[in-house]
Amino acid sequence: MGKQAILKNPLRPQLVPPVHKRRMTNVELSRRVGISAPPCLRRVRSLEEDGIIQGYRALLEEKRLGYDLMSFAMVHLISQAETDLAAFQDKIDKWPLVRSAWMLSGDIDFLMLCVAPDLRTFQNFVLEITAAPNVRNVKTALTLKQAKNAPIVPLEATTPPRLPQAPQD
Repeated sequence: MGKQAILKNPLRPQLVPPVHKRRMTNVELSRRVGISAPPCLRRVRSLEEDGIIQGYRALLEEKRLGYDLMSFAMVHLISQAETDLAAFQDKIDKWPLVRSAWMLSGDIDFLMLCVAPDLRTFQNFVLEITAAPNVRNVKTALTLKQAKNAPIVPLEATTPPRLPQAPQD
């Protein structure tokens, strides 16, 4: 299924339902879309097979699970050679307190979203990051509250973005 087909897909406006306490069933989705359940399921499976839908996640309340601290750690490396960047990425994958991470351009090489049960645990973790090979420095920013948490792709937008057109012969 091509990108244009995805954007014109009748499921598109219904892919992001209002926040629910559970996953929407295929029957509920098919009613919202206005098609019967079998073709709706085929379209969802097609989106999964094409990698558009990459998976499903439960949204967990981190504070109720004992993670009272959320922070961003901004890491500046000594070397940005490809092997050094890859080695640091491997390190990130092994740190359970890092929940998301991005490689950036500019002064900061990596931005990591971290959780910890308390400040002492996070401080110890920052020391571990700082001691990692090739790390020049680490800056942190503790979060006060989350102002917005929306899916990465704005499917609720009324008009889809313009996709680049293939060159015409």
